[in-house]
Amino acid sequence: MLWLATAVSGFGLAPIGRPHAAFLPDSARRANVDSLMLVQCPGYQTVRVAQILFVGNDVTKERVLRAELDIHEGDSLAASSLARRLEQNRRRLFNLQLFNQVNLQLTCRAGELIILFSLQERWYTFPVPIFSLADRNFRSWLNRPDRWRRIDYGIHLSRYNFRGRNEQLMANLQLGFNRKYELFYVTPGLGHRRRLGLSAGASLFQSHTIDYRTSEDRLLAYRADNTFPIQRWYVTGGLRWRRTVQRLTTLEAIYTEERITDSVRQRNPEYFLGATRRNYLDVVLTRTLNRRNTFAYPLTGSYLQASLGQRFFLSSSSAPLTTASLTYARYFDLGHGFYYSAGGEGRLRLSRRLAYADSHALGFRQALVRGYDAFVIDGRHYGVLRQGFSLRLFDAGRLNVPVLNDARLDRIPLVLYLNTFADAGFVAERSVPASNHLPNELLASAGMGLHLVTYYDRVFTFEYARTVHGTGGFFLRTEFPL
Repeated sequence: MLWLATAVSGFGLAPIGRPHAAFLPDSARRANVDSLMLVQCPGYQTVRVAQILFVGNDVTKERVLRAELDIHEGDSLAASSLARRLEQNRRRLFNLQLFNQVNLQLTCRAGELIILFSLQERWYTFPVPIFSLADRNFRSWLNRPDRWRRIDYGIHLSRYNFRGRNEQLMANLQLGFNRKYELFYVTPGLGHRRRLGLSAGASLFQSHTIDYRTSEDRLLAYRADNTFPIQRWYVTGGLRWRRTVQRLTTLEAIYTEERITDSVRQRNPEYFLGATRRNYLDVVLTRTLNRRNTFAYPLTGSYLQASLGQRFFLSSSSAPLTTASLTYARYFDLGHGFYYSAGGEGRLRLSRRLAYADSHALGFRQALVRGYDAFVIDGRHYGVLRQGFSLRLFDAGRLNVPVLNDARLDRIPLVLYLNTFADAGFVAERSVPASNHLPNELLASAGMGLHLVTYYDRVFTFEYARTVHGTGGFFLRTEFPL
């Protein structure tokens, strides 16, 4: 872009990397920075940060950007680790997910370093029509005899980077088979250092159908055209403590009230343990350490999230419910376009007696062994292991498609990977209905697929999986599976 080139040349800064620098490997960045230091500041073991400048943040407040950095004016940095330190900070800005591109330029004169981050902001307001399937996944929807009635529609409105402070404002108006009315607000950080943030929200959900029991490891549904067999509303509020975009601790409190009809209770008295109404308070503490190179489709780094939740029932005789969960993954660049990833997740759920509504484990959107999409596995505890090899088949960088005459939308990233994978999982449950066969059994699958990474962190996968139980098929997904 001409305006950016003019701005950079005005500072006399040397660019590090190509225009789509977000995709450069670390080795290339180290070589560029080392070469620049050798030419501009030869012999210096340490350099002093004289200025940190930002260009392109027309909406985003500069204090939001500075709060993510661990370098400041006046700091002395070792020349030997300069490239790694600068790249870590560039990634922190990129992983705010506010920018299409974050490029780095710098110059060194007499041991004084000037750093310029050049940014291309995204489009932040998204009114997205809702047209979705009212089921766990496409295969489950396809198996329903009334599938064409099980469609949701409406409008989802998101305003990212609200007020230029990386705040999020989201609203849902969903009609059709499942009705949902929601409003959420999140501010990642307040004050000068932007460490303490807040979240708040409210939701009302109503549906003409309810999955009231699991039989043959599949959900049985009850439908009522003139009423809502299930209604749920909740309000939530929380505190968020973050050091950077990579480190986040949240403490949330969620008050929920749920109602089912007598027809549901008659079909499954254990759904709410004999009740048709319950309300409860969840208190959840979550710690996330996200060191992935990019959050949408990571290729290097690691991810760790641990959560501990306590549920207190306020209007029923149900025993308190304690839930602990852990997720961990590692990502490796093997060179020559090959990548390897491995990770796992697990959950422990402790209670004297568990309602059917709280017993879901694998097969839902939060946890899945690929290939078992048509099934659900109920139980208190579960564990899943996943691994995959990827080969980058095609990387277009950023395609220039000047359709809308807007730089935020006209440059489309497009990367395609070939992926092979193997998953394994296990659900532990003491008491299993005779009609269900997958709890307390080893679940395993393998397969291959294509992963497309494109616009605004969107990931689309087309995979074929086969399980040790002889099931499987082709599956479409819209998120990175590991």
